[in-house]
Amino acid sequence: MTVTIPKSGLTYPNRFARITILAMEEVMGKNGLNAILNMASLQRLIDNYPPEDLEREFDFSDYSALHAALEEMYGPRGGRGLALRAGRATFAQGLKNFGALAGVGDMAFKVLPLAVKIKVALPSMAKVFSQVSDQYSTVEELDNDYVYTIHKCPCCWGRKSDKQVCYTATGLLQEAFKWVSGGHEFRVNEDKCIAMGDPACTFIIQKEPID
Repeated sequence: MTVTIPKSGLTYPNRFARITILAMEEVMGKNGLNAILNMASLQRLIDNYPPEDLEREFDFSDYSALHAALEEMYGPRGGRGLALRAGRATFAQGLKNFGALAGVGDMAFKVLPLAVKIKVALPSMAKVFSQVSDQYSTVEELDNDYVYTIHKCPCCWGRKSDKQVCYTATGLLQEAFKWVSGGHEFRVNEDKCIAMGDPACTFIIQKEPID
């Protein structure tokens, strides 16, 4: 079965897509990735990954098809685990380098208290995504949690599901918090998902680390 999702007209930078594809290759191997690309009707990307630039040329529909194919091939449980790992690897392999762009990579930032670092870093990350892609993101602080909202989500664009499906975004947020906190793990749960009919994808991140 192949996955096809109509073009969205919304785009990600080539570099973001390239990092995610390389992360998937790291997680499932070259043959596994090629099978996913075939299933996602993205054969053109086999041995021809997006270039290392910030040109906004990678359509949300193609990014979403990657994730739909992942779940189709490995099942909901297996696909979820692989997507979480790919999301973590996506941040670890390259997106953390956007810390400097967001103003969170210098020494002054590193010596701030954890709560202050998170208060600075999370909105900064949302701002970077909003500025360099069509993934418009916002952050709200509650008493015990942060709510990270993706108003236009590339992970589930054009998909329909009875459950949340944006596990790559969940994994990316988990790894981002681990990096910001100097190694702590935080609980990140997707609360609402556009694929389920919700108006936006929202992620609840507990302020206290779980380790």
